[in-house]
Amino acid sequence: MAHSHGSKAIKGMAHSGHSHHTAHGMGKQIMAGSVATVTVKSGEKLMSKLAKHPVLIFGLGVAVGYVAYKYRKEIVSSVGKATDAGKDFVLQQKENLEDIVAETQEES
Repeated sequence: MAHSHGSKAIKGMAHSGHSHHTAHGMGKQIMAGSVATVTVKSGEKLMSKLAKHPVLIFGLGVAVGYVAYKYRKEIVSSVGKATDAGKDFVLQQKENLEDIVAETQEES
């Protein structure tokens, strides 16, 4: 009964002046939540299987360590570029916010 009530609520929202996009957006959120739940559950199963094989975990750790060591310069370079891009983005947003505040003060 609660399930049918929920679908009536979504239909009611779509017909009560809210756009159909609101219901569609809710569907996307529900789908994203479902995908996240499935991902977590499958990750839990994988980790429980791996926990039963410590040699496999050690081997994976060695392999990841080797790859990280081999490509360490590229990894450090990529992280540096991402950090610089993040700083530039924050500064740009700060300037945009300052411009908006200045325009608002001028209008007042």
